[in-house]
Amino acid sequence: MQTATMRAVRLHAFGEPEQLVYEEVPRPEPGPGEVLVRVHAAGVNPPDWYARRGFENVPAALRPNWTPPLILGSDISGVVAALGPGVTEWRPGDEVFGLVNFPGRASGYAEYVVSPAAHLAPKPATLEHTQAAAVPMAALTAHQYVFTQLRGHIDSTVLVNGAAGGVGHFLTQLVRVAGAKQVIGVASGRHEEFLLGLGVDRFVDYTRTPAEETVRDVDLLIDTVGGPDAHRLLPTVRRGGRITPVFLGDYRPERAAELGISIEAIRQVRSSGSDLAELATLIDAGKVRVAIDSVFPLEDAAAAHTRAERGHLQGKIVLNVESHGRSGQ
Repeated sequence: MQTATMRAVRLHAFGEPEQLVYEEVPRPEPGPGEVLVRVHAAGVNPPDWYARRGFENVPAALRPNWTPPLILGSDISGVVAALGPGVTEWRPGDEVFGLVNFPGRASGYAEYVVSPAAHLAPKPATLEHTQAAAVPMAALTAHQYVFTQLRGHIDSTVLVNGAAGGVGHFLTQLVRVAGAKQVIGVASGRHEEFLLGLGVDRFVDYTRTPAEETVRDVDLLIDTVGGPDAHRLLPTVRRGGRITPVFLGDYRPERAAELGISIEAIRQVRSSGSDLAELATLIDAGKVRVAIDSVFPLEDAAAAHTRAERGHLQGKIVLNVESHGRSGQ
């Protein structure tokens, strides 16, 4: 019996984007509790290019032990193609989206992917697949920060640093849903109109006027940038305020403590079909918008990674899988 195949993008060696190769590979089969999804679109996320580089930015003791060849990608939107044993909540033909098996290995840069049934949610009815694939990791990161770590209790002034990016543009909207009285967005000047359109009350162009020079008395700083200079934002936070980092950064904890500022632990996003279903409801109700920076065909995944590494994204990068013919059975 001939083995079913599909087209996918595989990483054959750690390194630059050109290590991503579009080729024919065996099609996976769903096991117990799993669903086979015919992928229409796949999102591109920072962990994808961290993995492509061999996780060189992760401390050696914490690096996943992954060995090429690998298929990257965990954000998908598509249609249920087959069910594994024991799956009753889905039917073939259902439109779904999800953050598949994260943290952990998934294989979203492909025509088909196997996902635990519980990691999927019905695709928002108001979104096309290319838009839905832009949602899972970034929006779940924002949602889990706001409604789990912060427990949805936000009745204050919130500063979102890196507000135009994938996670940032969802955060600016979800803190408003959670009750923030004022939302301040920090990004480069070209994002001003975009962020004001998302409902930001005040926009700060960091390339012209650094936030630490003009913003004061913030109750909550959510920093999606981090890095060695993250401590520069300490003056923006009031005594008794708090900083919630999304990425690692040097916030000078001793100095922060002297200023009465608490720094919360970084929270690792987790796959959750139930959280995604809540996000889908907000999206379909018009309370959360999805921004797309750019869309690339699946075979141009290397170009998508090159775009990602240039930075200054406005929303998410997506790979369009459905626009190409399916491989043979």
